[in-house]
Amino acid sequence: MASALTADTARPRAGAITLARHGEPALSRKVKLTAREYGEFWAKYELMGLLPGQTPPPMLLGFVADSHVMVASTRLRAIESAQTVGPGRTFTQEALLIEAPLPPPPWPQWIRMSPRLWGFFARFWWWFFNHHAGQESRKEAEARADRAAAKLEVLADGGQNVVVLAHGFFNLLIGRALRKRGWRMTLREGYKYWSTRRFERL
Repeated sequence: MASALTADTARPRAGAITLARHGEPALSRKVKLTAREYGEFWAKYELMGLLPGQTPPPMLLGFVADSHVMVASTRLRAIESAQTVGPGRTFTQEALLIEAPLPPPPWPQWIRMSPRLWGFFARFWWWFFNHHAGQESRKEAEARADRAAAKLEVLADGGQNVVVLAHGFFNLLIGRALRKRGWRMTLREGYKYWSTRRFERL
């Protein structure tokens, strides 16, 4: 019995996992677009870096200062976000964390909407009607999120606080996967740029 207790005591306390959305990209959303034009807009969005002059919120900066590991999506907006919140710090770039696709519904070209509305309807069609236009499906994205959660879990279970700079919707999917694995969400700030979701072991 004594040896079992000793082994349990020696196990490090799990660190926290903080999922942060990137900052605002340098691409204006003040336009009206057709479905085809939104597809082109999203392709540009995927390549863009950050709008200059942003100040990340103090809470996120505090999580970064207290972290042992930083991981970013391979998209430029996530990489630049990691560089902004942790200047000079080393971080890992992980393609597993890129955003789930947003192919617009195949609607008539006379329908014009803002990118924000197109994003809502594209995600709705992708989620509920499996409209993926040959890109990653919901099922595939959920499986990828579970793989990402497993990797983050290994880091945090080793006693390290982990901060992830990635994307709004895919962070949500990772969070769902973490909760299934027994993690508790202790902070949720919504979907705005620089917002965070923090998870700790139950």
